[in-house]
Amino acid sequence: MKVIASTLNAKYIHTSLSIRYLKAYAAPEYDVELAEYTIKDPSMNIVTDLYAKKPDVIGFSCYIWNIEETIKVIKMLKKINPSLVIVLGGPEVTYDALYWMDRIPEADFIVIGEGEQTFKLLLNSLERKESKAAISGIVYREDGKVKVKPGSGKIDLKELPTPFRFQEDLEGLAKRVTYVETSRGCPFSCQFCLSSIEVGVRYFDREKIKDDIRYLMKNGAKTIKFVDRTFNISRSYALEMFQFLIDEHLPGTVFQFEITADIMRPEVIQFLNDHAPKGLFRFEIGVQSTNDETNELVKRKQNFSKLTRTVTMVKEGGKIDQHLDLIAGLPEEDYDSFKKTFNDVFALGPEELQLGFLKMLRGTGLRLNAAQHDYVYMDHSPYEILKNNVLSFDEIIRIKQVEDVLEKYWNDHRMDSTVSYLVNHVFDSPFDFFQEFGTYWDKQGWSRIGHQLEDLFKRLRQFVEAYFPERVQLSEGLMRYDYLIHHKFKPRKPLWNESLQKEEKDAIYKSLLEHPEMAGTDFARIGLTEKDLYKHTVLESMPFDLETFFKTGQILMEKSYLLVHYDPVQTKAAPFFISSKTSTEKAM
Repeated sequence: MKVIASTLNAKYIHTSLSIRYLKAYAAPEYDVELAEYTIKDPSMNIVTDLYAKKPDVIGFSCYIWNIEETIKVIKMLKKINPSLVIVLGGPEVTYDALYWMDRIPEADFIVIGEGEQTFKLLLNSLERKESKAAISGIVYREDGKVKVKPGSGKIDLKELPTPFRFQEDLEGLAKRVTYVETSRGCPFSCQFCLSSIEVGVRYFDREKIKDDIRYLMKNGAKTIKFVDRTFNISRSYALEMFQFLIDEHLPGTVFQFEITADIMRPEVIQFLNDHAPKGLFRFEIGVQSTNDETNELVKRKQNFSKLTRTVTMVKEGGKIDQHLDLIAGLPEEDYDSFKKTFNDVFALGPEELQLGFLKMLRGTGLRLNAAQHDYVYMDHSPYEILKNNVLSFDEIIRIKQVEDVLEKYWNDHRMDSTVSYLVNHVFDSPFDFFQEFGTYWDKQGWSRIGHQLEDLFKRLRQFVEAYFPERVQLSEGLMRYDYLIHHKFKPRKPLWNESLQKEEKDAIYKSLLEHPEMAGTDFARIGLTEKDLYKHTVLESMPFDLETFFKTGQILMEKSYLLVHYDPVQTKAAPFFISSKTSTEKAM
């Protein structure tokens, strides 16, 4: 019997942990073949590839991001081969299985809940042509009726075989994200999250996990993401794993965790600040809302002052990047309340701030009680909110405009200096900047067309010129800085007209060759020749004292110069600052 475990990932770099657990558990009796695709792949291409494998059984792992595309594939496969057995599993079909059996008549079975053991028992039954009545945790068709067999308990995670030792996975380890779980379940009861449905937290064998991580690193894995809902729920466990990863990581490896920030003890953060190499760890922190009433309504316990302490300590440590999440559309969080939430969290200075919109997931408390807050949401996945009793669809559109430019201008970190200036010196709040710019962006029709790096600079300048013409000079100076330092090599042609005449530029370069310390001791140590100076640097005139601005935030309208050196060996840019007074004195 030929068996395939398949799924459609959101992106190529993602991998599916679930189908690998199915394959590992089914062995050695069944040699399950893995078949991964993406939601961007044409359905016909997926069907053609699966059909060529000549399977008898295909199991699909289903989520909100892939269910609609998976259905297209299933329907075509069943038309081509009606005898093909289709098995569905995953969170999207687990909590409303009868609905999916009705909507997808081509599906023969749905595995509900944890699927490793159930899937193998089902394969045994199919191969032996036995009754399915004795299998727990499945929904199936028999004699024209749909029958439900509830699950009979949780799997002992310590006995699960490793899903990481497949030869076919080795080639792609360095190019894709590897997902690892050390526990299942969540101790919290957030009513918008599927994890709230499962009571309690269960752990895998930590020594086996460590062996798996060693194996993955040895074979080239570079990005390892832990999918535990709260990695730091046990302080002693988290510390042990952090210590292990610090001691045994291989250079170039990055580990990502989802943590609950307000329960993280200061001594744990201090340990990481003292011992973790920079860039080894990355934290994802779900803030969602800073509105206490909203958090109470969704049964979310959160101490924002302690969360702030954690995020601030981690940021000051300078070792770990932080990704903070917000959810727009939670109960009783209107537009103004969400604006406050956004500003509260943006003030923490996260490297990434993800603005998401509430999704009414099947099985969650919010979906079951949607009428209490007049929720209107999409009938199809991802079941995103359209409006509720305190947030109109017009306001959701406006917040989506914020999300659009937030991703382009903050999370991509292409214009941090410029955005920070506009946020702190021009607009009343960070949210006001992103909202005004997002609305302007949308009105210009830019949301419907593509953009290159250069377009981002031109469009921001156009926005500032339209609304704050008196700030254009300063903004453009910072945009030039942002543009130049984000190149690994000297740009061929700037986006603006030359700010210096050749004579002035030559005079400053001459002074630099004679007095390199005028650009600072770090620049002097480089020891550039005249040829290198012209070949590997860019010199720009600034209308204000750039160095003072970066050091103190103060704007002094005194001309200065920005010198950017592009190191051809290390392929990176280094900025240096020259005051007009210093350059004049040296020239004399």
